[in-house]
Amino acid sequence: MIADIVIAGAGPNGLMLACELSLAGIRPLVLERLPERTQENRANGLVGQVVRMLDRRGLYERLTGHEDPPRPAPGFVFGALPIDLSVLDDNPLYLLQVPQRRIEQMLEERAVELAVEIRRGHELTGLTQSADGVTLQVSGPAGPYSIETRYLIGADGGHSVVRKLAGIAFPGVTTDAMIARTAHAVVPAELVDPATGGLDIPGYGHVPPFLHHRTERGLFVYAPLPGAPAPLISTMEWNGQDAEGPLTLAELQASARRVLGVTIAFAPPAGPGPHMSRKLNGGNTRLAERFRDGRVLLVGDAAHVHSAIGGPGLNLGLQDVVNLGWKLAAEVRGTAPAGLLDTYESERRPVAERVVMSSRAQSALIAPGSEVTGLRALFTELLGDPRNVRRIADLMSGADVRYETGCDHPLAGRWAPDLDLEDGARLAELTRDGRSHLIDFTGGDWGHPVTAGLPGSAVPCTALLLRPDGYVAWATDVPQPDAESRASLKAAMRRWPA
Repeated sequence: MIADIVIAGAGPNGLMLACELSLAGIRPLVLERLPERTQENRANGLVGQVVRMLDRRGLYERLTGHEDPPRPAPGFVFGALPIDLSVLDDNPLYLLQVPQRRIEQMLEERAVELAVEIRRGHELTGLTQSADGVTLQVSGPAGPYSIETRYLIGADGGHSVVRKLAGIAFPGVTTDAMIARTAHAVVPAELVDPATGGLDIPGYGHVPPFLHHRTERGLFVYAPLPGAPAPLISTMEWNGQDAEGPLTLAELQASARRVLGVTIAFAPPAGPGPHMSRKLNGGNTRLAERFRDGRVLLVGDAAHVHSAIGGPGLNLGLQDVVNLGWKLAAEVRGTAPAGLLDTYESERRPVAERVVMSSRAQSALIAPGSEVTGLRALFTELLGDPRNVRRIADLMSGADVRYETGCDHPLAGRWAPDLDLEDGARLAELTRDGRSHLIDFTGGDWGHPVTAGLPGSAVPCTALLLRPDGYVAWATDVPQPDAESRASLKAAMRRWPA
């Protein structure tokens, strides 16, 4: 069998990449070793630019069930410290509470709409690279077979088989001191505060909902997620003793008692589930030695793993995918300039490094101990300054990302602002085709087709070239097109083709 692109892994990253490639006219083949979608819920929502990115592909409304655009969150946490985002005039931090299994379901439905072939129960077992492609060995329900493909993408998670078969090292650190426990559990109704949705615990006090709640002995989270069979209860302890075997409610209750110093009676959730019950010992922070080895590329957890605190995983992975998809499609079509595919790693590795930095800093802030308590008191003071709130919000959302595009305009390389176009449509409606767009606000002749413009004078520039991933490739402030601005636009179009 021959395929232009094979994606190993049908999780959110693999499915999103399949959708992006299909929008660009490439039909990938997706291989997934599991026979059906997992019911395990690895994440409970989306944090950061990924929310607006999904909106720009028309996928946000599929998850929410309404057509209203996403709105920024009024507050969040950094290292279990509350952040008041209402102090920001242009708040960049967006949240969407939706189970990962629902995200996977939606993305699979979209991929099927786009005629993507997904083979479940097919496991990659070997690969051999040549100058022109990759030969894959696959084990399927009917037995082993081989595939010839031009490119192989590893979207198969932190234990990536693709990464291992390609010989890409995965350096980093492993910590064994922490034990995290999470389960769906019912709490006594009299503990729930109807005003906040949190818990009022006799002998302890108030625990707000959805936020990491730190004590001197560990971390506690109460998350009454909409549509869940029961609230999600999580604890985190350091240097604790792990009970053998799967997590039980009695073990989770004992852990909560150690963290909070009081007992909360947990009851099992009603109904068939699926019910979360997971225990993790230790954690990994690792970054692939390289994101590309010849015709093999890595995305998401296959390229980087880190603490889940702050919810950066899907924000990072799905934006890896949107960055890679159009570049890979251009490479397959033969329209990519030299070096375009290499910009995937040069643009995304620094972003991964910043996520690793952020997650390590937050992990330090939630650890027990009086020294950490002192550090948290200092951070609380710092977060009273809106300038510091802005830096943290930009870091957690990814709004501080700026790619080197060869254009020195302040907008170039940054996420395009949400614009209302002249026909009343939003920019997010324009970008659902996954293509580049030239947006002109001058009414002049740029020598290239213009997609849309803006009414009035409240514009951030006079024209911009939007990359398929939602970032600005080129922008200008000239009042009317001239020879110099037309030449710079033409150069940008060559460098960043649709």
